Amino acid sequence: MATIDVINQTGAVVGSIELNDAVFGIEPHQQAMYDALVMQMASRRQGTADTKGRSEVSGGGRKPYRQKGTGRARQGSIRATQFRGGGTVFGATPRNYAYRINKKVRRLAVKSALSEKVQETAFSVLDKFEIAEPKTKTFVSIIEAIQAPKKTLFVVADSEEATNVYLSARNIAGATVMAASAINTYDLVNANKVVMTSAAVKQVEEALA
Repeated sequence: MATIDVINQTGAVVGSIELNDAVFGIEPHQQAMYDALVMQMASRRQGTADTKGRSEVSGGGRKPYRQKGTGRARQGSIRATQFRGGGTVFGATPRNYAYRINKKVRRLAVKSALSEKVQETAFSVLDKFEIAEPKTKTFVSIIEAIQAPKKTLFVVADSEEATNVYLSARNIAGATVMAASAINTYDLVNANKVVMTSAAVKQVEEALA
């Protein structure tokens, strides 16, 4: 098991913790991460694009001219697709782009993303958050003390009282606070650094090991 320093809110090392190699020390599986990312991005699509087909556009209730004798091609409606103002052929319609991949692949993708952050030294463990009241300035000082870059993902355990943490961080661009049970491949990969509390590390290991 790899050992990593545990820091406090001031950036001082206050201990160490062993990371389970089954979660934080595997060889990152690029294909699993790719599949999970594509799935998540597809699920985030609104799918609200819409066009009107021939039966939906207004007008064109009658035949524009007689069938024969005009020298022109026969037409049944001026709202046919070849006319201006006519319906769209094979146009977009509202749809749900979401789909699922296997649970084992999703778990492997998360473990791969975590292991990649550890390998890139873009992973830190915080002993705990101690924020007495919701204050953006307080959270900014923590970010500066632990030298967290822009786009840092902070992960807290579900059992931790983190209301003040969420409220203090929500106005800071790039800073995201997330419960351990909600971590996912996209947010892990998208972050420049991941900072987990000690309790969150234990929770993640219990869930994924």
